[in-house]
Amino acid sequence: MGTAPLIRRMREEDGPAVVRIQRVSPEAARWTPAGYMVFEAFVVEVAGEIAGFLVMRATAPDEAEILNLAVAPAWQRRGLARMLLERVAFSPPRALFLEVRESNSTARALYAAMGFAECGRRPGYYREPDEAAIVMRRGG
Repeated sequence: MGTAPLIRRMREEDGPAVVRIQRVSPEAARWTPAGYMVFEAFVVEVAGEIAGFLVMRATAPDEAEILNLAVAPAWQRRGLARMLLERVAFSPPRALFLEVRESNSTARALYAAMGFAECGRRPGYYREPDEAAIVMRRGG
């Protein structure tokens, strides 16, 4: 990668980059960047470019839900999603939940390798295309 990735809190001015990443990431949720600002929202920057983001929210004192995680295609397969999870989501230790498209085998494999286990299925959860969500949990 050359330059070490930097993880920082998402700022309002990151909105256009986040929208671009969502646009080229069909598996990612399509929220407005302003909507993310009320949650724990982070970006990973490489050489001054926003390469990915993670948004989560606390659901109880010892648990959180990952709402969205996406890395731009040009930056995939470089460990950035793993880095976001390890440095942001896993600290402090807590139970984590997420939903992932049933067909997104790449993300499901990453989550399983990082200690998430399938704990449920939500038929018809996603739209465009309609698809079930696999609910995964780590810790707790």
